Amino acid sequence: MSHRKIFCIILMVLIVAGSGLWAGDTASFVDLGFSPDGRNYMFGQYGIQSGTLKPWADLFIVDVARNNFVSGGRISYIHDSPIVSGQNGSGALYQLIAQNASLTERYRINHCYQGQLLYVAVGNTPPSDVIEFRDYESDDNYRASLVSYVEGFGPALKSSFYISLERISRNGSKKVYNIGTPNLKRAFISSYQIKKVMIAPDDGSMVFLIEMRREIEGDVDIRYMVETFQF
Repeated sequence: MSHRKIFCIILMVLIVAGSGLWAGDTASFVDLGFSPDGRNYMFGQYGIQSGTLKPWADLFIVDVARNNFVSGGRISYIHDSPIVSGQNGSGALYQLIAQNASLTERYRINHCYQGQLLYVAVGNTPPSDVIEFRDYESDDNYRASLVSYVEGFGPALKSSFYISLERISRNGSKKVYNIGTPNLKRAFISSYQIKKVMIAPDDGSMVFLIEMRREIEGDVDIRYMVETFQF
């Protein structure tokens, strides 16, 4: 084994041990933009496998109104060799985007047409099942409650959730929307947290970024997904 690879392995071990939290890998989320009409939304995530040190990436395109993936809108990639010192795994995502340029064009994704932040969990914000935020342009106030269901443990662990969203308009009227698929049970996911809420720049497309804690064989990985809604 080369000195470079040995150094890389030692560095990753020190990072994991120093965190004092878990062994596993943590994904980085990337907002890749909406289509001009706000109908479709693209995002990606990338990271480094804790065991092999190979960079990996996922690419997703979501139909906002349907809150589901478009046809062919879920793509994954794992590089065939480990990272070298100084890399963070983002190259795997760049590779995936380049290989799927036709998909980006088909769904008219504009990478400069990114989401406008309404809420972000900053730093080490303690997890909360209820968040409140405001759209200062429309003057609407929101209260979002994440309701989760967790059952089993170990290989039998699975869970589901949905978001109850209360919208209070400037005239004081209230509407409640349920977002998500509570009947969909995800294997190995032990918890969920709302990390960001975004809207498309010119319409009512709303995106909730959800952090998922995945537990497999003693390791804990962090992954991301979105729930989308169109008023």
